[in-house]
Amino acid sequence: MEQAARRVTVVGHRGDPYRFRENTLPSVRSAYERGADSVEIDVRLTRDGVPVLLHDDSLKRLWEHERQVARLTAAEVRELTGGGVPTLREALAEAGAHRVMLDLPGASPRSVRRVVDTVRECGAGERVYYCAGASTMLAVREADPSAEIALTWTTLAPPRPVLLDALRPKWLNCRFGLVSRDTVERTRAQGLLLSAWTADTRRTMRRLVALGVDSITTNRVDVLGGVLDGAAAREH
Repeated sequence: MEQAARRVTVVGHRGDPYRFRENTLPSVRSAYERGADSVEIDVRLTRDGVPVLLHDDSLKRLWEHERQVARLTAAEVRELTGGGVPTLREALAEAGAHRVMLDLPGASPRSVRRVVDTVRECGAGERVYYCAGASTMLAVREADPSAEIALTWTTLAPPRPVLLDALRPKWLNCRFGLVSRDTVERTRAQGLLLSAWTADTRRTMRRLVALGVDSITTNRVDVLGGVLDGAAAREH
């Protein structure tokens, strides 16, 4: 049971979305208040190059507007959502000294550079890390040679050494269903930390903790905190 006692990083998935709308400032705030060590937020660029928090490419699901964020200015996004979609600058300010994981769905090299520049301008480089697939993370590595990277991985086949050499990630960020004892041991052998997403049931959380993952991303920060407290209590 030595692995179960390992401190696991609690990452709020898009904030605290069961209580507040995902990727909003109240959601980010709530996740930290409920014990998150980090919050994962999704970042996209508006037409005028402003990084804002949104997972989807349009405002339809969350804000009921059939408009793509890439075709709207930041001012238009703010007007259509009543200020509900924050900019990355606002989210980093809300996070304060806390850690932030930036997911970059649908990112282009241009948008990656703009996001990395914004992080740098906000003086947040030491507390921000990035997650996405290989091509996007390679763009992050080019834009910032010192960036902390969590390579998102969705297959059973391990990443090839040539990719790891080029990318130099700190984390392997796996879908929780792919995590097994072999996954953990192989990731350790590669010198990487293992992050799992997105675990929302106590059973899944307990399994991941027992396997020895280093980080768990969840929509239920408080539930994961309770699972970790229970695991620590059993160790003592």
